[in-house]
Amino acid sequence: MNTRKTLNILTVITGAIAVTFTSLWIGKQAYSWLPPQAAAESHLIDDLISFLVTLGAFIFLGVTSTLMYSVIFHRAKKDDFSDGPAIEGNVAIEVVWTAIPILLVFWIAGYSYQVYEQMGIQGPSQLVHLHNPMGMESAYAATMEDAGTRGHGDTEKELSASPSLPLSASNLEPVEKIDVLAKQWAWVFHYPERDVTSSELHLPSDRRVRLVLQSEDVLHGFYIPAFRLKQDIIPNHAIDFEFTPIRSGEYRLTDSQYSGTYFATMQANVVVQSPEEYHQWLAQAASQKPSPAKNQAASEYAQASTQPVKTGWATVAPAASPLVNYPG
Repeated sequence: MNTRKTLNILTVITGAIAVTFTSLWIGKQAYSWLPPQAAAESHLIDDLISFLVTLGAFIFLGVTSTLMYSVIFHRAKKDDFSDGPAIEGNVAIEVVWTAIPILLVFWIAGYSYQVYEQMGIQGPSQLVHLHNPMGMESAYAATMEDAGTRGHGDTEKELSASPSLPLSASNLEPVEKIDVLAKQWAWVFHYPERDVTSSELHLPSDRRVRLVLQSEDVLHGFYIPAFRLKQDIIPNHAIDFEFTPIRSGEYRLTDSQYSGTYFATMQANVVVQSPEEYHQWLAQAASQKPSPAKNQAASEYAQASTQPVKTGWATVAPAASPLVNYPG
């Protein structure tokens, strides 16, 4: 083996190691690109994104490094304008560069589906309980009809079988139940414990929360980026959806589905508090008389309807501002 060939092999090995470690480092940086992990289920999505960034960085750096290596070490000599050797297809190379992308696609699809199963989020065309064969149900979504067919004892068994949450957020703790109503274009939250309604979603930290999602009119999407949770809300179906907030603070709930003209105004604050502060807020809200909540969609619609010149297409009138104990 001559010296040039040895140097080439060492260069390839060194470059492969450098590309691998650089890709892993870039993948770790992906965590800092995302909002804070405010729910116990957040790490599932963040790990998946980090994996995809690492894999994409490895492919990008691998391809560009190979091109740079070829340009530096295998360029034609000066004043050499001859054609390269006539090389026909190499079966081994063609098999490799066909098999590797196929395997990568299956790897990505398998990992993504595993995360989807662990999150337990159901889509608009699948109104059935998603059973997770991996034994982990970090977020849980099922129709109320399906939930009604299972006994209380079965629910406790399912919750106790989930090892995904920290001890402080154990699934064995009581579940906080909150009703969520989506309508054009407002969110209304009802807390059966104190019969309180609010236009803000208040949640206790480190406790399992069960939301009953319902739509009054069209398809809506329940999406809190800081929780990495998104659930379609389908008219005429009550969807039972569970997760565990773990970080106190204020976050934002948006409608992820286009639900009409003013869907961009359909947002709400999400306030995660300690259990003590949460129950204090419930008691305070219960002492207040219901009053109309501020509704940006209704305000914009009223302003547009008073203009002397009508422009654009006719739009659906927003629902009346909801009466809530706590308008936010």
